[in-house]
Amino acid sequence: MTQTGVTSQLLDTISGQREAIVELCAQLVAAPSVNPDGDTREVADVVSRALAERGIRSRQERLLPTMPSVLAELDSGRPGPHLVLNVHLDTMPPGDESAWSQPVWELTRVDGRLYGLGMGNMKGAVAAMVTAAALLAEQRDTWCGRITFTAVSDEVVFGDNGAAYLLREHPDLLGDALICGEGPGYRRLALGEKGVLWVEVSAQGPAGHSSAVQRGRSASARIAEAVSRIDALNGKTGSLPPELAVMSSEAPDAGLVLSSNVGTVAAGTFVGQMATHARAEVDLRLPPGITTGEALALVEDAVANVESVRVRQMKGWDANWTAPEASLTRAWDVASRAVIGAPPTYAIRLPASDASRWRRQGVQALCYGPQPTLSAGIDDYAEEDEVLRCAALYTLAALEYLGAP
Repeated sequence: MTQTGVTSQLLDTISGQREAIVELCAQLVAAPSVNPDGDTREVADVVSRALAERGIRSRQERLLPTMPSVLAELDSGRPGPHLVLNVHLDTMPPGDESAWSQPVWELTRVDGRLYGLGMGNMKGAVAAMVTAAALLAEQRDTWCGRITFTAVSDEVVFGDNGAAYLLREHPDLLGDALICGEGPGYRRLALGEKGVLWVEVSAQGPAGHSSAVQRGRSASARIAEAVSRIDALNGKTGSLPPELAVMSSEAPDAGLVLSSNVGTVAAGTFVGQMATHARAEVDLRLPPGITTGEALALVEDAVANVESVRVRQMKGWDANWTAPEASLTRAWDVASRAVIGAPPTYAIRLPASDASRWRRQGVQALCYGPQPTLSAGIDDYAEEDEVLRCAALYTLAALEYLGAP
């Protein structure tokens, strides 16, 4: 069968499964998995049942009892590459639920959109990846090598209980390439992701009654000055490495701009006393061209002359990416032209994902999913057609990478 015939048949098959895919999305949304605290037991069971209903055996593995991940193995029985299909089960908190115009904990289907917590990040991708795994299992006589499906816990807080645990327990899970369901937004393909630097900023000040305070001397005033200076780091730009020159444009993409978010601030114990201790936590997302060491130096320099302020790195890693010439990227290009009728638009993804864990070990990894914008938020949603399109792209890219005729 020609490539056009394979694509047409695949799209027809997925279209015929539309209602089943939407129903799976509904079951996933109805299974709360907010992190923290990251309890993925209910949603992991949904995925395990969905795989079983599609003829795929799976297992659950966990470091903590409340954080299972789901794994399934598909083997062609012939030598070839090992491809990992990766999604995560936990979601960000919904924020102020009163600000939502759609229900948070149930799927709402309206105007071509599927609303519900986690639909963009990333339960829509979970449903698409389950669908792709089932289609690949049905067609295993047309590809070589093997596939591991992974639906992991503890991703949204960069925790140690999901992909990190699985990679420690199963080094072979690194494989040769990985497709991750994290979308960079706007139907783009993320070749890579920003790096991450989390820092703790602390300040001290003299004790005393509030009536004796002097300007800029309390710990709270000092931490306020420090975080204001750190906030001013927003907007610094990185630089593209030569292998990503294909992404260059006159206006820097958001993936090439440093962001510096002061996530928490705490100071003092009582309004009538001077604060003697203060603390802030800052999340910096680092574009290519700004390393964690350079970003830490930027923070330290920014607060260098604020009395008593100290900076401590909590965790961090550099931006990483897969080259456009990589075999997996070329396979995705073929799939994109077949399904969408155009080559992919490349991006550096703003939030981090577990794909960075694989790239840091030298494994090529790409991110694509139904996340419609740069990141999820109030009224989280995915476009229904895009969820189906993702299933087709995952399947065709896998077939191309694994050498299907």
